[in-house]
Amino acid sequence: MTDLLANLGLGFSVALTFQNLGLCFLGCLVGTLIGVLPGVGPIATIAMLLPITFGLDPVGALIMLAGIYYGAQYGGSTTAILVNIPGEATSVITTLDGHQMARQGRAGIALGIAAMGSFFAGTVATLLIAALGAPLTGLAMIFGPAEYFALMVMGLVFAVVLARGSVLKAVAMILVGILLASVGTDLETGQERMTFGLNFLADGVDFSVLAMGLFGVAEILRNLDQTETREVVRQQIGRLLPGRAELKQAAPSVLRGTAIGSILGILPGNGAVLGPFASYAIEKRLAKDPSRFGHGAIEGVAGPESANNAGSQTSFIPLLTLGIPPNAVMALMVGAMTIHGIIPGPGVMTKNPNLFWGMIASMWIGNLMLLIINLPLVGLWVRLLKVPYRLMFPAILMFCSIGIYSINSLPTDVMFIAFFGVVGYALIKLGFEPAPLLLGFVLGRLMEEYLRRSLTLSRGDPMVFFERPVTAVLLLISVAMLALALTPKLRKSRDEVFTEA
Repeated sequence: MTDLLANLGLGFSVALTFQNLGLCFLGCLVGTLIGVLPGVGPIATIAMLLPITFGLDPVGALIMLAGIYYGAQYGGSTTAILVNIPGEATSVITTLDGHQMARQGRAGIALGIAAMGSFFAGTVATLLIAALGAPLTGLAMIFGPAEYFALMVMGLVFAVVLARGSVLKAVAMILVGILLASVGTDLETGQERMTFGLNFLADGVDFSVLAMGLFGVAEILRNLDQTETREVVRQQIGRLLPGRAELKQAAPSVLRGTAIGSILGILPGNGAVLGPFASYAIEKRLAKDPSRFGHGAIEGVAGPESANNAGSQTSFIPLLTLGIPPNAVMALMVGAMTIHGIIPGPGVMTKNPNLFWGMIASMWIGNLMLLIINLPLVGLWVRLLKVPYRLMFPAILMFCSIGIYSINSLPTDVMFIAFFGVVGYALIKLGFEPAPLLLGFVLGRLMEEYLRRSLTLSRGDPMVFFERPVTAVLLLISVAMLALALTPKLRKSRDEVFTEA
């Protein structure tokens, strides 16, 4: 406990410097803005801002990028409630009850409970990161290549189990992601794989290009396809602070959502996106009158929004302690750390304690800033939402193109984001979820590397994955979870929950 308090003291001394406070505020403000405006999520924005971080010190750069990420989770709820369009992928489920509350004249209460639930969840998640950081780092130090491979397999299985829609479609998306990750030059043999003789594919598919295309450009196309739903509610926003009865009704949902989001965020799967869906499922199952859900139930806003913010922050745990990015945004954070010569993993806490604890302390400060930014500025966000989408999307596309070009200065990258944008739009229309594809792509290269290392050390003996206790347990959990997901009863209940949006 003494060590924990000393480490948090170090973190606050780093985060409370004038520069880092300013960068934290800037990240939270930009994050809220991109969360409010549908079309560009944190993935595209962080990809665009990566070149700007070259001139910043590593701590300040990562504090700003982290603020953009969890700030977008806050801002996404505003759009979901007022316009019925999720500003961020994690706010999809908030549209179900949040927008109905707004149509009933309770938009202010929905926004207030979303902000308060998110602040509470963020505070708990920050403490959880601080408490689990040292033990998990110690555990990671004894992990070998086989354990890391099994851990990543488990992460992909969890992504399949908790993805929306068909299990088979989720598996297909992950396999496509792993296949795309293998495009390019094999680092060990020097042979080109699946490049079709195209020189610009020799280095493989750039992650930023894939992410911006699938989530940035595809989101623009999806919103253009549904412009008729982009209408801000005409009812008054009303009071922002919930009453005692509403707080009493929402409090258990906030607690459950915080717990669910925190757990899913830690898992090496896309917890930040999947947490709100799991929370909504549990709230609906526990409700005395489930028919209220979808018609303005405050629990349908409080639980998912808390899970959303808790998951976004605890997803930093596997990144900082194990070096495994659990989602697309964390993969971009890996890129930012690499730019500054920092290797993500257990060495971060021991070699860069200022970075590790400074980021943790900045998360709590950022959550407090977001509470101050969001509630008083609701009127400003409403006015921004009234800007016609046809005027916004050319500017968004321009910034996407400039951002992706500035990373590698390759015209082919701009063409690729257009290509992946069309692919992403087609996948959405066909009922495929792009998130598992991106996660498969992120972990595909790492899995190949750890698989090769494991087999090299065991001289080609595949039994290495079953003889080591930790590896065997992780693989058994993966097989059991996949088998459960394929059972008719669980698949039916899962589909009912995750296809409601």
